[in-house]
Amino acid sequence: MIKPLGTIAAAVLVTATLTPAAADAETTATCGLSASSVNAAGDHDYVSIVSTTPPRATKSALGRGAFAPGQVKEMASMAVLDDGFGGYSVYGYVVIGDNLYQATYSGHDGTADHPAGLRRIGGGWGRFTMVEEAEYQGPTQAGISRWTIYALRNDGVLFRWTVSPKGVWRSAGSVPGFAAVQSMALVSKAATYDTFVANTRGGALYTIHIPTASPMKTVVKQVRAKTWQGFETVLAQKCGAYGTVLLGIDKDTDSAYLYAVGRFTGATTVIRLLGKVPATFPDTVYARVKDPGAPLNGE
Repeated sequence: MIKPLGTIAAAVLVTATLTPAAADAETTATCGLSASSVNAAGDHDYVSIVSTTPPRATKSALGRGAFAPGQVKEMASMAVLDDGFGGYSVYGYVVIGDNLYQATYSGHDGTADHPAGLRRIGGGWGRFTMVEEAEYQGPTQAGISRWTIYALRNDGVLFRWTVSPKGVWRSAGSVPGFAAVQSMALVSKAATYDTFVANTRGGALYTIHIPTASPMKTVVKQVRAKTWQGFETVLAQKCGAYGTVLLGIDKDTDSAYLYAVGRFTGATTVIRLLGKVPATFPDTVYARVKDPGAPLNGE
């Protein structure tokens, strides 16, 4: 049986009890997030972050030698699974050159057993600035029932595809109007919608609610009007019943800040700064480490 990788799961999954009496209980829970990255040498690393005040962080190697130097341009959230034999397997989508690939490799003790296998999905991806997978697993835990891929092109068009259990991609629409978006992170996966949080170059923070129905439509709500422009990358992980831990990475200073967020409700959303993360973030490409099918209930 495949299970989430033990050394990372403690940071990926919720680890503490909420304070039921508090109105912003989700912002007081202790949770975690793991941010993976690919460095200039092609090594796949990660930083496990715990949402204490101030935050705690542990930086480790995940797949030394997983990719060729300078190869990976963009990366979706990466799944890391215990293989049951003392190692682990890693898979997720990466953009290399003008192509999108599904990358897969196995590893032990931070080193890839072999360079990542790359299954080409298609070309024309050189203009995309974000790719993410939203796989929905219902409350019965009977298995993943929906795979949806989102990607943002540099002209501000947000695209969507559905993927069958056999890996067949089908276009599921597109929506223009997101040219100001600097970074996006998935915060909700439900049977009938997905939701992203996005920061803009002008400093605003928004949620982008996307119903699964066709044609593709979006509902955008402003969460904050300013001060978020400094983060080139935002990553998010579930915390509590409806909360989120939100990581903002500032590439100008190779630093990051962690926030505890209550349920996303537009301008009334509770956001609490936990502090600067005690680690450096020098790499170009960052993505969340995920447990496939685990819920995200931020909205």
